[in-house]
Amino acid sequence: MGTGTVIENFYGVYLLYCENPKYVGRTYIGYTVNPNRRIQQHNKGVSSGGAYRTSNKGPWEMCLIIHGFPNDISGLRFEWAWQHPEKSRRLRKLVERKKSKESGFQFKMRVLSHMLRVGPWNRLALTIQWLVPKYRVEFEVSLQPPPHMPIEEGRVISKKVSSPSKEKTSLCSSTSFPRCDLCHQTIENGEVLSCLNTDCKLKAHILCLSSRFLITEPDHILPLEGSCPSCLSELLWADLIRKLKGCYQSENLSLDDTILT
Repeated sequence: MGTGTVIENFYGVYLLYCENPKYVGRTYIGYTVNPNRRIQQHNKGVSSGGAYRTSNKGPWEMCLIIHGFPNDISGLRFEWAWQHPEKSRRLRKLVERKKSKESGFQFKMRVLSHMLRVGPWNRLALTIQWLVPKYRVEFEVSLQPPPHMPIEEGRVISKKVSSPSKEKTSLCSSTSFPRCDLCHQTIENGEVLSCLNTDCKLKAHILCLSSRFLITEPDHILPLEGSCPSCLSELLWADLIRKLKGCYQSENLSLDDTILT
């Protein structure tokens, strides 16, 4: 199957498609921190950790996954709303009920199209990942995801980040934490935002840089874009968070590939 994109601190919400002739076309929405392990559990059944609704109905394909959620709570809330749009206060007046001629897969994609365009999800650094390209469908012109959400194809590999290690303990004892270029205080939690321009040495707290970006959008909590305080490159907030979460670590990206022009 080849290699995939390695992502640290992976939180994703996926869509399964049933290929069993007896149940073909059925779908299932779930949440996972390890998509490759999770699809194996679904296909092995409840005894191996799969869901009751998918047990003994396989094979299942994990055709699509939305990832980039900041934590498990954010991902689980997205999962619940996608499963229950009629109960979600953000979706129930926005999404019409499933139409008689609409397949379950088509309905799930229609709901997803709306979800990605409403708050709070429309400002998250999400990636729409088609794991099995043959299932890929295009979003309607009027329901395109926000520009900062890329649509990609291919496998993803989750990488678990261990809890504070001896290395981090050593750093604590030597007080060698980096300093934020904006508030000039040490960054002790390890969540250091850095510019996508490899020639730029910016180091900043998440809150410090987000506050700088939000100067022009004071009514929002999450920024979309802004200028690097150090090199003045125009940056997408989503790209900065993706880099923090482990994206781009194995890619040799040029500045033009990652920043706004």
